[in-house]
Amino acid sequence: MTQDIVMLIASLVFILLSCIFFTNSVEWFGKKLNLSQGIVGSILAAVGTALPETIISIVAIIFYGGREASQIATGAILGAPFMLSTLGFLVTGLAVAIYSLLNKRPLTMNADKKMFYRDLMYFVLIYIIAIFASIFNQFNEIRISAVILVLLAYAFYIKHIFSDKQQLNENIGMLYFSKFLKVETNLFWITAQLSLSLLGIVFSAHLFVGYVKDLSHIMGISPLILSIVIAPIATELPEKFNSIVWVGQKKDTLALGNITGAMVFQSSIPVTIGILFTPWNITGIAFLSAMLALTSAILNLMWVNMKKSVNPFMLMFGGVLYGIFLITVLS
Repeated sequence: MTQDIVMLIASLVFILLSCIFFTNSVEWFGKKLNLSQGIVGSILAAVGTALPETIISIVAIIFYGGREASQIATGAILGAPFMLSTLGFLVTGLAVAIYSLLNKRPLTMNADKKMFYRDLMYFVLIYIIAIFASIFNQFNEIRISAVILVLLAYAFYIKHIFSDKQQLNENIGMLYFSKFLKVETNLFWITAQLSLSLLGIVFSAHLFVGYVKDLSHIMGISPLILSIVIAPIATELPEKFNSIVWVGQKKDTLALGNITGAMVFQSSIPVTIGILFTPWNITGIAFLSAMLALTSAILNLMWVNMKKSVNPFMLMFGGVLYGIFLITVLS
């Protein structure tokens, strides 16, 4: 057990280091290709760091099968957006507050409000479709229609992002490969750092999940609770760490886009896999996690609509929603 704990901490440190290299390279990649902040934050960073949890659900369905594998897949699929909209928002808002107390940045967030609002609107729409499909999961026509609607919505989301013209902040900092290996900052070395850091994120996240599973099995936790509570905490660490790094650099649009973009992706591609290849029966704590994720998104939508700003304390309210979930699960 001691070895598991040590390796758990080691894999956590490796995730953090990989994320630091990833955020640096993905910004340089966007700069070299003259991409907007929306594309870099909500697509490249979000989809890249969402791979670990997506892989978990696919592996569970394809290589294991059966009731337990379906529970793990469903839990991983629903747990990802739940963790992002609660703990992800909490960590981001808390990071803003802490950096502000340390006089490293202002408390007011300079995030693109339109981007934040757009991402959350797409997430709410797509997630409602997914929940509707679970209510009528006995009808194949409704399941297929839901998959088509979700994929169409995500396609429109991508199109919407590519129409965004807001450019990246020029204050990126030196490419780490150029700094440490003394190589030229060209597309080859940017892509090399991006690829290796992404592999590092995926590899270390899976190591983390493995050791978390070993410890949780010792404690006798069920597969569904494991997949909703523990696995997503581990696999969502890249998004959380990326956002902390960007918040510290006052790049709030990238920090939030990384989370909200991942929320849209996680409620789209993995959800279609769940609808097609699992019973997609969302009840009990799975349904509660979906409702709390929607609640967090809707509350932030209402705040932005009324106050025309993104508020770190409203983001931190996600922690209260996560607390409600934990109390329910543990009671």
